[in-house]
Amino acid sequence: MTKGLDASAWIPAIPKSGRPVYLAIAEALAADISSGTLREGSRLPTQRSLASSLGIDFTTVTRAYNEAQRRGLVEGRVGLGTYIKAAPQPQTAATGLIDLSTNWPPHFRDQKLTARIWQAVSSLETAGLDLLLNYQEAGGVAPDRAAGAHWLSRAFPSLAPERVLVCPGAQGALFAIAGQLAGPGDAICAGAMTYPGFRSLAAHQGWRLIPVAMDDEGLIPEAFAEACLLHQPKALYTTPTLHNPTTATMPAYRREMIAAIARAHEVAIIEDDAYGKLPLQPPPPPLAAFAPELTYYVSSLAKCLSPALRVAYVVPPDSRAAIRLAGALRATMSMTSPFTAAIATRWIQDGTADAVLAAIRAEMNERQAVARSVLPPELIRHHPESLHLWLRLPPPWTRGAFMTQLQAGGISVTSSDVFTLEAPPEAVRLSLGRASSLAELRRGLKAIADLLNEQPAISATMV
Repeated sequence: MTKGLDASAWIPAIPKSGRPVYLAIAEALAADISSGTLREGSRLPTQRSLASSLGIDFTTVTRAYNEAQRRGLVEGRVGLGTYIKAAPQPQTAATGLIDLSTNWPPHFRDQKLTARIWQAVSSLETAGLDLLLNYQEAGGVAPDRAAGAHWLSRAFPSLAPERVLVCPGAQGALFAIAGQLAGPGDAICAGAMTYPGFRSLAAHQGWRLIPVAMDDEGLIPEAFAEACLLHQPKALYTTPTLHNPTTATMPAYRREMIAAIARAHEVAIIEDDAYGKLPLQPPPPPLAAFAPELTYYVSSLAKCLSPALRVAYVVPPDSRAAIRLAGALRATMSMTSPFTAAIATRWIQDGTADAVLAAIRAEMNERQAVARSVLPPELIRHHPESLHLWLRLPPPWTRGAFMTQLQAGGISVTSSDVFTLEAPPEAVRLSLGRASSLAELRRGLKAIADLLNEQPAISATMV
């Protein structure tokens, strides 16, 4: 631990920024903890002494300490004072399970950024009760649409805010979009390996999912063309960038071919760009750039910022489609939570979203590097910033036997069965974001690598 000053003598530097003094004190506290100036477990000056040192009202310091406690920076001990709190360490589940099955962004280790996130949330109090006690129009209000247009500017450089709808998460958006395009019994094409959430929607709504063969570059155009001829689908659902689960990214020439086939057969495209913000190097233009008149483009914040923000931005093909989709959202979900939409907007406006995205990218680079150093390279498909990788199992391993052995050792992964629309391959998806630390991730991946070098256990138990 870096040696710091005597916390009981701490006096923060308060810049003349026009911000509330209590927030400035809390932010100075966060910065000094992050830099090591203040050490965990140290006792801060009393509220009265700090108020006297700064020449401010006692209640302002009380409010600052309460704000710091809300952010998890300090803790009050009855009769003893206020102390710097130890940085929270992510804990493995009580079962000891190393969870490599759930695709969510990792916890980054930047306390200053964590404090900045909460600062952006607390700053919304200036919006007053209008934010909390009013309904909003389906599709979002103008500031939230403008923030969405800005967030999507890498994929859509000249996107007008009026073209953006704000939806309550990607799943809600997919439900509303596909429900406008297909009814019970109608066909929708999807990759032979596809997102389980869309499979669940299809089963619930009675849509027929038609598998389209894939290779290392994603959907095979010829297979899509054949499916269009045989099944007359109402739509194509696809994740062309960092495909879940294979990590394949469709190159530009193939996106153009898929778009041309969809146009020839008048098939709408539902482009799920859940992972499109993660690659540091911009992926090819979205399918919406090749067939804008057919494509519903969906980009959520769950994988690139926070699963807790149930916010997705949708770019419909045109204004008529936008009106219909807004009506579907109103009928099925009423509206996106104004509070969560406002948080997303504030993060995007003040640069917090970009900082969080950069932190997630950096963490995933480290985690993917660990995976590449541990797992056999010939068995994995991966990407430096992806939340997951795809592990093909060598013979004689089957996915069932492999997962059973892993579960016995306290490791959870996801079988190919939950993704496939055809015969499942002998493969599993490994999600790298949920492990509580690089050390825990390395332990889990090392156990997987060791298991790959063994023969499946053969049971001769008679019942």
